[in-house]
Amino acid sequence: MTLEAPLVVLVGPTAVGKTAVSLSLARRLKAEIISADSRLVYQGMDIGTAKPTPRQRAQVPHHMIDVAPPNQTYSLAAYRRAALAAIDDIHRRGRLPILVGGTGQYVMAVVEGWQPPPKAEDRRLRRQLEAVADEQGAQALHARLAAVDPDRARAIDPRNVRRVIRALEIYQVTGQPASRQRVKKPPPYAVLQLGLTLPRAELYRRIEERIEGMLAAGWLDEVGSLLEAGLAPNAPPMSAIGYRQLVDHLQGELSLDAARWEISRRSRQFIRRQANWFKPDDPNIRWFTNQPGVVDQMLAVIEDWLADG
Repeated sequence: MTLEAPLVVLVGPTAVGKTAVSLSLARRLKAEIISADSRLVYQGMDIGTAKPTPRQRAQVPHHMIDVAPPNQTYSLAAYRRAALAAIDDIHRRGRLPILVGGTGQYVMAVVEGWQPPPKAEDRRLRRQLEAVADEQGAQALHARLAAVDPDRARAIDPRNVRRVIRALEIYQVTGQPASRQRVKKPPPYAVLQLGLTLPRAELYRRIEERIEGMLAAGWLDEVGSLLEAGLAPNAPPMSAIGYRQLVDHLQGELSLDAARWEISRRSRQFIRRQANWFKPDDPNIRWFTNQPGVVDQMLAVIEDWLADG
């Protein structure tokens, strides 16, 4: 490794196979993995988030997994600070960090050095916005954001009421859209971005198989255990795809078939949103199709990059 502070980044849509590929790369490169997934940070949410298993994590050191209890809101700023600290620690030990994930904001917070907008809180305004969400629905609140900050609105899932409120607060308090206040300060790393892809139909097929496998592995029991431990059904981590739907099933509001269908639908929507973060024509990402031999192809690119540095 001749580059100073190298960082390999592996991105791609959900269900494309990033976990298996990253494990193979990390073993062969003697690297360590930093998760860039907004739900893997939460403890106790293992099955429904496709979290790497204890056995997988024993094979390769992982970072930014299980770093917060599910009743705690874990911010993008907190993630960025901890991820950068993990990367720096890996470098100090002479190893290669590989950032892996499908949460676009988490990846960009590290690669592009996103700084959080100025703190802007107004408790009275927050209560008013929460009332709008309760009375008119999350979509109505999101429409308000789209009217004043369309760029930020496109980046936020309408169901994530907390983040929509945060963006509206910033606009109302500062008079400027949050999207215009995000400062970028790229970290001092040499970055190689690799993308893993598959045809959309294949991704959708994998989603269906994943849902069935998660349910067979005890996903319903996992959700029930979180509720029994006191986690509120509307807690921010419960906005993860599938958890809210299975809560509705456990509370008698959805049949299991209806919940399964809704999880599949939202997963497909998520794949389409991820394509807005990780674009096929992005010149900063070198794309590979997940097929036999892909690990060898990626490995050759990484080793050449490290040697040329």
